[in-house]
Amino acid sequence: MSTSTPTDHPTNPLREGLSARPTPQPCNVVIFGASGDLTFRKLIPALYNLGADGDLPTAFNVIGFARREKTDEGFRKELEEQARKYSRQGINDELWASFVSRIYYHASTFENLEGYKALAAKLDALDASSGTKGNRLFYLSVAPSEFPVILQKLADVGLNTAKDGAWARVIVEKPFGKDLPSAQALNKVVNDVFSEKETYRIDHYLGKETAQNIMVLRFTNAIIEPLWNSRYIDHVQISGAEPLGVEQRGPYYETSGALRDMIQNHLLQLLTLVAMEPPVELTADAIRDEKVKVFKSLRPMSPEEVARDVVRGQYAAGAIGGKDVIAYRAEDRVNPESMTETYAALKIHIDTWRWAGVPFYVRFGKRLAKGATEIAIQFKNVPTVLFSRDVEIGPNVLVIRIQPDEGISLRIQAKRPGTALDIQPVKMDFAYGTSFGKASPEAYERLLLDAMAGDATLFARRDEVENAWAFIDRIENAWHHSDTPPPLAFYPAGSWGPKEADDLLERDGRAWRRM
Repeated sequence: MSTSTPTDHPTNPLREGLSARPTPQPCNVVIFGASGDLTFRKLIPALYNLGADGDLPTAFNVIGFARREKTDEGFRKELEEQARKYSRQGINDELWASFVSRIYYHASTFENLEGYKALAAKLDALDASSGTKGNRLFYLSVAPSEFPVILQKLADVGLNTAKDGAWARVIVEKPFGKDLPSAQALNKVVNDVFSEKETYRIDHYLGKETAQNIMVLRFTNAIIEPLWNSRYIDHVQISGAEPLGVEQRGPYYETSGALRDMIQNHLLQLLTLVAMEPPVELTADAIRDEKVKVFKSLRPMSPEEVARDVVRGQYAAGAIGGKDVIAYRAEDRVNPESMTETYAALKIHIDTWRWAGVPFYVRFGKRLAKGATEIAIQFKNVPTVLFSRDVEIGPNVLVIRIQPDEGISLRIQAKRPGTALDIQPVKMDFAYGTSFGKASPEAYERLLLDAMAGDATLFARRDEVENAWAFIDRIENAWHHSDTPPPLAFYPAGSWGPKEADDLLERDGRAWRRM
């Protein structure tokens, strides 16, 4: 008679899900908009690094689809120049030569049906010569306005329909709409051509190693899991900061702003990972079902609550890194009287049993003092009756660093050496780079690998996107369509945001964590 422990039980879904390495299947990857920065800076370096690590399928090709006329060799030389700048592990000449030999260029406008017919013929030829078995992954690295024509042309030549035993999938980049109606319309456009099962909406924050580790941290540690609720947690802070301004993206940012550009997708996705209930299994839909429940539990805000619990700000002139920088309103192609927010801070309530009474403070800003993204879980204070009133005891804080230095730290209280009772906070710190002896893979590496393997866990599902927009739209409507919209606050570039954001927490007896 044999015995087993929970850690080696063959039906343990947590163990099975985490131990299963994504297995990409033979395929051809078609990148629409292949002459853009995303291809050169992220996608090709990510695919090369996967190949260097031995994670790409043996049968694999990339076809870049763009308007400009180029030869395969010309395209490959351009890619190599940029890959040497952006590959996280440099370029090995021998590995690069093997990798780049499988990259091809296809010149066509997005509107030209003949270009898609020629693409179909090229894919069939590659299937026959390299054994990619009819599997196709279409990456729309283009503006959403280009989606309808590309998708329709793919459908017109039958590329959206896989042959028997094969698959056809599409990856779409953000933004997934600019509000709920546009997101619904965009989703309909995509799902009219590709089923939801074959649609992968990419959010690169979910591909970051520490974001993936949130569930492991929560559900595999007995000293953490029982404390993850309103009985022990005082509040949660989710913060994103960038020192950069809008650069050359003035026209885009004027129609977007910080709330739509960063909070609606990236930071709210992190919030769902922190707040979700344990899924019944580690499958894509089981996990995303729990995330959707969080979105549906976000307490809707009235205009009065928006005025009270949301701060919108815009950077003025200032200095970053010792260099003077201009105000947002002075940026290229920005309205000199613009009311677009480059900073937003929200106090969010999640109406579930687990989080009743626990506020989630979410903020993002451009032109802040440094670049970082983190989640801070602040626990409630313990009773201090054992100690003198003169002894200050701070709270325990668990910090999950998403970027740039991925890791997790825990602040606890300890007695400082000496004869006096001097209690000070100390930090227990875990960093991926030092603990595991190697750098974390880039987010796009994991996401591309998962898409080739058919694992949609780290991609946003349609109902996630639409429920997030339903929450954000109430705030946008209060800002732009109410009779008494809240004022726009200003903050100097290089600071940590407007004073009004500090006031948002101070009135609750709390303060933002300095990142």
